[in-house]
Amino acid sequence: GRTAALAAALVCAATLTAAARLHRARGGVLAPVTGEDGRLSTSRTVAAVWVLLASYSVLAVAAGLALAPGADARARLLAGLDLGRGAGLLTVLALCCAVAVTVRRTVVLRVRAQRLQKVRADRPRAADLLTDDGGHGSFTDVQYVAVCSVAAVLAAVRLARRPGELPDLPWGLALLVAISALTYLAGKYSEGGRPVILSVVRSREVGDLDAPIRTGDDIEIRGSGFVPPGAEAPDRLARTTVRIGTVHVHVPLVPVAGGFANPADTVLTVPVPVDVEPGRVEVQVITAAGVETNRYSIDVLD
Repeated sequence: GRTAALAAALVCAATLTAAARLHRARGGVLAPVTGEDGRLSTSRTVAAVWVLLASYSVLAVAAGLALAPGADARARLLAGLDLGRGAGLLTVLALCCAVAVTVRRTVVLRVRAQRLQKVRADRPRAADLLTDDGGHGSFTDVQYVAVCSVAAVLAAVRLARRPGELPDLPWGLALLVAISALTYLAGKYSEGGRPVILSVVRSREVGDLDAPIRTGDDIEIRGSGFVPPGAEAPDRLARTTVRIGTVHVHVPLVPVAGGFANPADTVLTVPVPVDVEPGRVEVQVITAAGVETNRYSIDVLD
Protein backbone atom coordinates (compact mmCIF):
# COMPACT_ATOMS: atom_id res chain seq x y z
CA GLY A 1 0.00 0.00 0.00
CA ARG A 2 2.78 2.47 0.83
CA THR A 3 4.60 1.62 -2.40
CA ALA A 4 1.41 2.10 -4.43
CA ALA A 5 0.72 5.46 -2.72
CA LEU A 6 4.28 6.63 -3.41
CA ALA A 7 4.07 5.56 -7.04
CA ALA A 8 0.77 7.43 -7.50
CA ALA A 9 2.28 10.54 -5.91
CA LEU A 10 5.28 10.39 -8.25
CA VAL A 11 3.03 10.11 -11.30
CA CYS A 12 0.94 13.09 -10.17
CA ALA A 13 4.09 15.11 -9.47
CA ALA A 14 5.54 14.27 -12.88
CA THR A 15 2.29 15.27 -14.60
CA LEU A 16 2.17 18.61 -12.78
CA THR A 17 5.84 19.25 -13.56
CA ALA A 18 5.27 18.58 -17.26
CA ALA A 19 2.23 20.86 -17.29
CA ALA A 20 4.18 23.61 -15.52
CA ARG A 21 7.03 23.33 -18.03
CA LEU A 22 4.68 23.48 -21.02
CA HIS A 23 2.91 26.55 -19.59
CA ARG A 24 5.96 28.27 -18.09
CA ALA A 25 5.37 31.36 -20.24
CA ARG A 26 1.81 31.72 -18.86
CA GLY A 27 2.34 31.11 -15.17
CA GLY A 28 3.59 27.55 -14.99
CA VAL A 29 1.55 25.23 -12.82
CA LEU A 30 -0.92 28.04 -12.09
CA ALA A 31 -1.83 28.51 -15.76
CA PRO A 32 -4.82 26.08 -15.76
CA VAL A 33 -6.38 27.81 -12.74
CA THR A 34 -5.70 31.40 -13.83
CA GLY A 35 -8.53 33.29 -15.50
CA GLU A 36 -8.32 35.47 -18.59
CA ASP A 37 -8.09 38.53 -16.33
CA GLY A 38 -4.81 37.32 -14.80
CA ARG A 39 -6.33 36.37 -11.44
CA LEU A 40 -6.57 32.98 -9.79
CA SER A 41 -10.01 31.55 -10.49
CA THR A 42 -11.81 30.26 -7.40
CA SER A 43 -14.00 27.84 -9.35
CA ARG A 44 -11.10 26.42 -11.38
CA THR A 45 -8.89 26.02 -8.31
CA VAL A 46 -11.56 24.15 -6.37
CA ALA A 47 -12.28 21.91 -9.37
CA ALA A 48 -8.54 21.27 -9.83
CA VAL A 49 -8.22 20.13 -6.20
CA TRP A 50 -10.99 17.56 -6.66
CA VAL A 51 -9.57 16.41 -9.99
CA LEU A 52 -6.15 15.85 -8.40
CA LEU A 53 -7.70 14.03 -5.44
CA ALA A 54 -9.75 11.73 -7.66
CA SER A 55 -6.84 11.12 -10.04
CA TYR A 56 -4.52 10.27 -7.18
CA SER A 57 -7.09 7.85 -5.77
CA VAL A 58 -7.39 5.98 -9.08
CA LEU A 59 -3.61 5.96 -9.60
CA ALA A 60 -3.11 4.50 -6.14
CA VAL A 61 -5.52 1.69 -6.99
CA ALA A 62 -3.81 1.15 -10.35
CA ALA A 63 -0.39 0.94 -8.71
CA GLY A 64 -1.81 -1.48 -6.13
CA LEU A 65 -3.18 -3.69 -8.91
CA ALA A 66 0.24 -3.78 -10.56
CA LEU A 67 1.89 -4.78 -7.28
CA ALA A 68 -0.85 -7.10 -5.96
CA PRO A 69 0.48 -10.57 -5.07
CA GLY A 70 -2.61 -12.58 -6.05
CA ALA A 71 -6.09 -12.65 -7.54
CA ASP A 72 -7.82 -12.07 -4.20
CA ALA A 73 -5.87 -8.89 -3.57
CA ARG A 74 -6.65 -7.61 -7.05
CA ALA A 75 -10.34 -8.37 -6.56
CA ARG A 76 -10.38 -6.36 -3.33
CA LEU A 77 -8.73 -3.42 -5.05
CA LEU A 78 -11.20 -3.49 -7.93
CA ALA A 79 -14.06 -3.56 -5.43
CA GLY A 80 -12.77 -0.25 -4.10
CA LEU A 81 -13.69 1.35 -7.43
CA ASP A 82 -17.36 0.35 -7.23
CA LEU A 83 -19.85 3.11 -7.92
CA GLY A 84 -21.58 2.62 -4.59
CA ARG A 85 -18.37 3.48 -2.75
CA GLY A 86 -17.23 6.44 -4.84
CA ALA A 87 -20.62 7.96 -5.73
CA GLY A 88 -20.21 10.85 -3.28
CA LEU A 89 -16.75 11.73 -4.55
CA LEU A 90 -17.81 11.53 -8.19
CA THR A 91 -20.86 13.70 -7.53
CA VAL A 92 -18.78 16.42 -5.87
CA LEU A 93 -16.19 16.20 -8.67
CA ALA A 94 -18.83 16.54 -11.39
CA LEU A 95 -20.52 19.41 -9.55
CA CYS A 96 -17.31 21.42 -9.06
CA CYS A 97 -16.22 20.90 -12.68
CA ALA A 98 -19.68 21.97 -13.88
CA VAL A 99 -19.46 25.10 -11.70
CA ALA A 100 -16.05 25.98 -13.18
CA VAL A 101 -17.32 25.65 -16.76
CA THR A 102 -20.55 27.54 -16.01
CA VAL A 103 -18.75 30.41 -14.28
CA ARG A 104 -16.31 30.84 -17.16
CA ARG A 105 -19.14 30.88 -19.69
CA THR A 106 -21.16 33.29 -17.58
CA VAL A 107 -18.27 35.73 -17.18
CA VAL A 108 -17.45 35.67 -20.91
CA LEU A 109 -21.05 36.35 -21.91
CA ARG A 110 -21.53 39.13 -19.35
CA VAL A 111 -18.27 40.84 -20.38
CA ARG A 112 -19.24 40.71 -24.06
CA ALA A 113 -22.67 42.11 -23.23
CA GLN A 114 -21.01 44.93 -21.21
CA ARG A 115 -22.82 43.81 -18.07
CA LEU A 116 -19.60 42.99 -16.24
CA GLN A 117 -16.38 45.02 -16.13
CA LYS A 118 -13.08 43.15 -16.03
CA VAL A 119 -9.68 44.81 -15.65
CA ARG A 120 -6.62 42.59 -16.04
CA ALA A 121 -4.52 42.06 -12.91
CA ASP A 122 -0.74 42.39 -12.85
CA ARG A 123 -0.22 38.86 -11.57
CA PRO A 124 -2.18 36.04 -9.89
CA ARG A 125 -2.22 36.08 -6.08
CA ALA A 126 -3.43 33.57 -3.51
CA ALA A 127 -5.80 36.24 -2.14
CA ASP A 128 -7.72 36.12 -5.44
CA LEU A 129 -9.39 32.92 -4.22
CA LEU A 130 -11.14 34.77 -1.39
CA THR A 131 -11.65 38.29 -2.77
CA ASP A 132 -13.37 40.05 -5.64
CA ASP A 133 -11.56 41.89 -8.42
CA GLY A 134 -11.18 44.95 -6.21
CA GLY A 135 -9.39 43.01 -3.47
CA HIS A 136 -12.32 43.08 -1.03
CA GLY A 137 -13.41 39.94 0.77
CA SER A 138 -16.18 38.05 -1.03
CA PHE A 139 -18.65 36.01 1.04
CA THR A 140 -19.59 33.69 -1.82
CA ASP A 141 -15.96 32.90 -2.63
CA VAL A 142 -14.95 32.41 1.01
CA GLN A 143 -17.81 30.06 1.82
CA TYR A 144 -17.23 28.02 -1.37
CA VAL A 145 -13.51 27.60 -0.66
CA ALA A 146 -14.13 26.84 3.03
CA VAL A 147 -16.80 24.17 2.46
CA CYS A 148 -14.89 22.49 -0.37
CA SER A 149 -11.66 22.56 1.66
CA VAL A 150 -13.35 20.83 4.60
CA ALA A 151 -14.82 18.19 2.27
CA ALA A 152 -11.44 17.67 0.57
CA VAL A 153 -9.70 17.23 3.93
CA LEU A 154 -12.23 14.58 4.97
CA ALA A 155 -11.77 12.81 1.62
CA ALA A 156 -7.98 12.90 2.02
CA VAL A 157 -8.22 11.42 5.54
CA ARG A 158 -10.43 8.59 4.31
CA LEU A 159 -8.05 7.98 1.42
CA ALA A 160 -5.08 7.84 3.81
CA ARG A 161 -6.86 5.26 5.99
CA ARG A 162 -7.90 3.14 3.00
CA PRO A 163 -5.56 3.93 0.09
CA GLY A 164 -6.78 1.00 -1.98
CA GLU A 165 -10.25 2.42 -2.68
CA LEU A 166 -12.01 5.64 -3.58
CA PRO A 167 -12.81 7.91 -0.61
CA ASP A 168 -16.36 7.33 0.59
CA LEU A 169 -17.89 10.78 1.00
CA PRO A 170 -21.19 10.89 2.93
CA TRP A 171 -24.16 12.16 0.96
CA GLY A 172 -24.77 14.81 3.60
CA LEU A 173 -21.36 16.31 2.88
CA ALA A 174 -22.00 16.13 -0.87
CA LEU A 175 -25.27 18.02 -0.34
CA LEU A 176 -23.42 20.66 1.68
CA VAL A 177 -20.97 21.15 -1.20
CA ALA A 178 -23.91 21.40 -3.63
CA ILE A 179 -25.54 24.16 -1.53
CA SER A 180 -22.24 26.02 -1.34
CA ALA A 181 -21.75 25.71 -5.11
CA LEU A 182 -25.24 27.06 -5.82
CA THR A 183 -24.56 30.01 -3.52
CA TYR A 184 -21.31 30.69 -5.37
CA LEU A 185 -23.06 30.54 -8.74
CA ALA A 186 -25.80 32.89 -7.55
CA GLY A 187 -23.14 35.36 -6.43
CA LYS A 188 -21.47 35.23 -9.84
CA TYR A 189 -24.76 35.92 -11.60
CA SER A 190 -25.57 38.87 -9.34
CA GLU A 191 -22.20 40.65 -9.34
CA GLY A 192 -21.27 43.45 -11.68
CA GLY A 193 -23.62 45.54 -13.75
CA ARG A 194 -23.32 48.07 -16.53
CA PRO A 195 -22.16 51.59 -15.57
CA VAL A 196 -24.91 54.16 -15.83
CA ILE A 197 -25.20 57.97 -15.95
CA LEU A 198 -28.00 59.27 -13.76
CA SER A 199 -27.52 63.02 -14.15
CA VAL A 200 -25.14 65.67 -15.50
CA VAL A 201 -24.92 69.10 -13.84
CA ARG A 202 -22.70 72.15 -14.08
CA SER A 203 -19.94 71.96 -11.49
CA ARG A 204 -19.89 74.99 -9.24
CA GLU A 205 -18.10 76.14 -6.12
CA VAL A 206 -19.63 77.87 -3.13
CA GLY A 207 -20.51 81.44 -4.09
CA ASP A 208 -20.73 80.86 -7.85
CA LEU A 209 -23.78 82.18 -9.63
CA ASP A 210 -26.30 79.83 -11.18
CA ALA A 211 -25.78 79.52 -14.93
CA PRO A 212 -26.25 77.11 -17.82
CA ILE A 213 -23.51 74.83 -19.08
CA ARG A 214 -21.12 76.63 -21.44
CA THR A 215 -17.96 75.58 -23.23
CA GLY A 216 -15.06 75.79 -20.83
CA ASP A 217 -17.19 74.95 -17.77
CA ASP A 218 -16.69 71.83 -15.68
CA ILE A 219 -19.54 69.34 -15.61
CA GLU A 220 -20.21 66.82 -12.88
CA ILE A 221 -21.40 63.42 -14.10
CA ARG A 222 -23.27 61.43 -11.45
CA GLY A 223 -24.08 57.75 -11.67
CA SER A 224 -22.48 54.44 -10.73
CA GLY A 225 -19.88 51.98 -11.98
CA PHE A 226 -17.42 54.54 -13.38
CA VAL A 227 -14.40 52.86 -11.72
CA PRO A 228 -14.32 49.07 -12.30
CA PRO A 229 -13.01 46.83 -9.51
CA GLY A 230 -9.24 46.56 -9.79
CA ALA A 231 -8.85 49.83 -11.72
CA GLU A 232 -7.86 52.04 -8.79
CA ALA A 233 -4.24 52.46 -9.97
CA PRO A 234 -3.33 55.76 -11.71
CA ASP A 235 -2.47 54.11 -15.03
CA ARG A 236 -5.89 52.42 -15.09
CA LEU A 237 -7.86 55.49 -13.98
CA ALA A 238 -6.16 57.57 -16.66
CA ARG A 239 -7.93 55.43 -19.28
CA THR A 240 -11.36 56.73 -18.21
CA THR A 241 -12.79 58.88 -21.00
CA VAL A 242 -15.92 61.00 -21.46
CA ARG A 243 -17.43 61.49 -24.90
CA ILE A 244 -19.15 64.91 -25.17
CA GLY A 245 -20.76 65.10 -28.55
CA THR A 246 -17.96 64.10 -30.94
CA VAL A 247 -15.12 65.15 -28.61
CA HIS A 248 -13.34 62.64 -26.34
CA VAL A 249 -12.21 64.14 -23.04
CA HIS A 250 -9.81 62.31 -20.74
CA VAL A 251 -10.87 62.54 -17.11
CA PRO A 252 -8.29 64.52 -15.07
CA LEU A 253 -6.93 62.74 -12.02
CA VAL A 254 -7.34 64.56 -8.71
CA PRO A 255 -5.20 62.87 -6.04
CA VAL A 256 -6.15 62.83 -2.38
CA ALA A 257 -4.83 60.98 0.63
CA GLY A 258 -5.25 57.26 0.01
CA GLY A 259 -6.40 57.49 -3.59
CA PHE A 260 -8.09 59.81 -6.07
CA ALA A 261 -11.12 62.05 -5.71
CA ASN A 262 -11.64 62.17 -9.46
CA PRO A 263 -12.69 59.95 -11.07
CA ALA A 264 -14.77 58.20 -8.43
CA ASP A 265 -17.14 55.28 -8.83
CA THR A 266 -20.25 57.44 -8.50
CA VAL A 267 -19.13 60.85 -9.77
CA LEU A 268 -16.53 62.34 -12.09
CA THR A 269 -15.77 65.87 -13.24
CA VAL A 270 -14.51 66.91 -16.68
CA PRO A 271 -14.25 70.24 -18.53
CA VAL A 272 -16.35 70.95 -21.59
CA PRO A 273 -13.77 71.71 -24.31
CA VAL A 274 -14.22 74.58 -26.73
CA ASP A 275 -14.35 72.07 -29.58
CA VAL A 276 -17.83 71.02 -28.48
CA GLU A 277 -20.45 72.55 -30.75
CA PRO A 278 -23.09 74.56 -28.85
CA GLY A 279 -26.51 72.99 -28.74
CA ARG A 280 -27.88 69.68 -27.55
CA VAL A 281 -25.11 67.09 -27.20
CA GLU A 282 -24.86 63.62 -25.71
CA VAL A 283 -22.54 62.67 -22.87
CA GLN A 284 -21.20 59.13 -22.46
CA VAL A 285 -18.56 57.66 -20.15
CA ILE A 286 -16.11 54.96 -21.28
CA THR A 287 -14.61 53.23 -18.24
CA ALA A 288 -11.12 51.78 -17.89
CA ALA A 289 -12.54 48.37 -18.78
CA GLY A 290 -13.79 49.71 -22.12
CA VAL A 291 -17.47 49.55 -21.16
CA GLU A 292 -19.73 52.38 -22.31
CA THR A 293 -22.51 53.91 -20.26
CA ASN A 294 -25.88 55.07 -21.52
CA ARG A 295 -26.09 58.35 -23.44
CA TYR A 296 -27.25 61.43 -21.51
CA SER A 297 -28.30 64.60 -23.37
CA ILE A 298 -27.33 68.09 -22.16
CA ASP A 299 -27.62 71.62 -23.59
CA VAL A 300 -24.35 73.51 -24.10
CA LEU A 301 -24.45 77.26 -24.71
CA ASP A 302 -21.80 79.30 -26.48
